[in-house]
Amino acid sequence: MADRNPHTSSGVCTDTLSPPADLRIIAHTRSGVGSCTRDNQSWWNLPGTSREKSASWVALQLEPGRIDDSECDQRLEGLTTLNKPIEQLWLDHYRNAPEGDQKYTVIYRPVEEVKAATLLRAVYSKRQLQEVLADFWHNHFNVSPDRSEEIAPGFPSYDRDVIRRHLLGNFREMLEAVATHPAMLFYLDNTENSRNGPNENWARELFELHTLGAQNYLGVMRQTDVPRSASGEPTGYVDDDVYEATRAFTGWRVNNNEDEWQPGMQNTGTFRYYDLWHDRFQKTVLGKYLPPDQPPMKDGRDVLDALAVHPGTGRFIAGKLARRLIGDHPPQALVEEAARLFTAEHRAPDQLRQVVRMLLLSNAFATTWGDKIKRPFEAWASMLRAVNAQIKEPVQAAGKLWQMGQPLFGRVPPDGYPDQQSAWSGTSSLLERWRHAEGIAWNWWEGEIHTDLPAQTPSEVRTPNRIVQFWSERILGFLIHPTLQEAIVAEVYEGRDGEHAFLDEELVWAIPLVVSALLMSPDFQRR
Repeated sequence: MADRNPHTSSGVCTDTLSPPADLRIIAHTRSGVGSCTRDNQSWWNLPGTSREKSASWVALQLEPGRIDDSECDQRLEGLTTLNKPIEQLWLDHYRNAPEGDQKYTVIYRPVEEVKAATLLRAVYSKRQLQEVLADFWHNHFNVSPDRSEEIAPGFPSYDRDVIRRHLLGNFREMLEAVATHPAMLFYLDNTENSRNGPNENWARELFELHTLGAQNYLGVMRQTDVPRSASGEPTGYVDDDVYEATRAFTGWRVNNNEDEWQPGMQNTGTFRYYDLWHDRFQKTVLGKYLPPDQPPMKDGRDVLDALAVHPGTGRFIAGKLARRLIGDHPPQALVEEAARLFTAEHRAPDQLRQVVRMLLLSNAFATTWGDKIKRPFEAWASMLRAVNAQIKEPVQAAGKLWQMGQPLFGRVPPDGYPDQQSAWSGTSSLLERWRHAEGIAWNWWEGEIHTDLPAQTPSEVRTPNRIVQFWSERILGFLIHPTLQEAIVAEVYEGRDGEHAFLDEELVWAIPLVVSALLMSPDFQRR
């Protein structure tokens, strides 16, 4: 195990922090959303050493189709928009949305149900790595459904058919799924991109956020002046590449012609390559010449091909995945190794699975701890998991993330939520998650989220010391440092003897006091 990090992820020195007992905690909080009693029991049933258990856990999580998730699926049954095809979503929640007070309730219902499903899956799904990666790719290919009412109806399809379908597959295939989905086409305005009125929003973010990254932007420079690598490709991109790519994607739009005045257009809310809007002339992108009058969509696909295979894309994606799965400062050698694998396997149908597997089985994954704190969504979901909360009203439960500072799919700029501890360790952010920890422990939201902590506490656990020990093992996965245990007992029980047994009627307040303190602890916030 790694040496104990003397600093919490909020930057405050805490020599009383306890290191995780083994890889179980790391695996459940990095390749999962957090520990729960079911996952802990499954872990201990795995054979071998901690490293062998971790490898077995990773192998199963990388094959989510092998995991029976029927219990979680049952919780999703009332969310009726999740499985609708995009044409039906457009018809039911856009074209047929009633005028008046109910209009926006109908239009945004699909978004609210995806939010609810996202929280339910994070809390109850056995396919935990899938949920971590779905969150990662939603942030990477960020779409804010609040930007326009045309985005909201198809959002379940974006979540289902783009993000979840491809998150362990091939990046190039995922890239085209993103580029042709109405949610992204509306969000970054490519549905308005025509030869007579080019709009570069999509092409700009495709380079800057989705593939090469701003780190490979070389500014204002002639394409012919861009340095070449030893293998011959441009070392980065310039503005002219973006402008030329904008032309390549003209005509990639949505069938949303309400008045049917444009030849061949429909009003189905689906992707449409509209040849009449496409710029047919030659183009040059990343040193690749695109001849005039190519077949339908060939220009755009050539751009996606060039971006997906460029080594800069491999470095950018590998770096982001390493920051998500390992820590804010992953070893550069590991990032470079992951980038080489990403690029070498660019044709493989399981390209992304291979890269994720390499990161999760790396030494850095197993031997580092505390270089990151949970973002509010992770903190909220992991709190609910830790205390076996029962979510009665998932839409309202997901809505509480507004107060915590990270509403689901609420990032309006296309860059997605930040993924470094400095963005989430401010006083107001931590205070709000602490308030929610109290709400869970004290069952403030009984009609929406139910918790019964005394019922989950063994009858023989009655003293302050035993309560702290039981719930620290349950919530954190390990016994906290004795000094911290003494401090919690002294603080929450106001000097009461640590071996004094509580009466039955006292346990209803004695247990929530400790649980809320543990959920607020630095140990619980780090990952």
